[in-house]
Amino acid sequence: MQANTLRLYLTCIRNTLEAAMCLQNFPCQEVERHNKPEVELKTSPELLLNPVLICRNEAEKCLIETSINSIRISMKVKQADELENILAKKFLRFLSMRAEAFQVLRRKPVQGYDISFLITNYHCEDMHKHKLIDFIVQFMEDIDKEISELKLSVNTRGRLVATEFLKQFI
Repeated sequence: MQANTLRLYLTCIRNTLEAAMCLQNFPCQEVERHNKPEVELKTSPELLLNPVLICRNEAEKCLIETSINSIRISMKVKQADELENILAKKFLRFLSMRAEAFQVLRRKPVQGYDISFLITNYHCEDMHKHKLIDFIVQFMEDIDKEISELKLSVNTRGRLVATEFLKQFI
């Protein structure tokens, strides 16, 4: 059941991204010879589409904001307990510090979300649209697996340390 809901959630995000990612070059209306992502600036409301919020549950959600020349995808990653909260925070901070390597990753996520991606019309010109969408969906799938594996590793290490520590009292 858990895998089925994740598959449906990711399929919904994939379909929404495919529909929303029709970006085109659009120069800034405020400053001549500038081309800034409108989804970030929000200077012209007529260039913005309504944001789409896709929720799997209260703890997992994805906000897709679209404009004429850019799209911003913000994600809230599942954090069931305090350990997952710490692991997710540290892991996502590690990724954010290396945002340049990902090209589409924002250094600072949108308020209330754990991680954000910004895709502009230039990214769509340089890369394949379907590959960008595959990357985002695969990232969402892998982040869950990675945090679960980190949690298992921490618990296993903790159990070994506790066992070694308690041997001195036997």
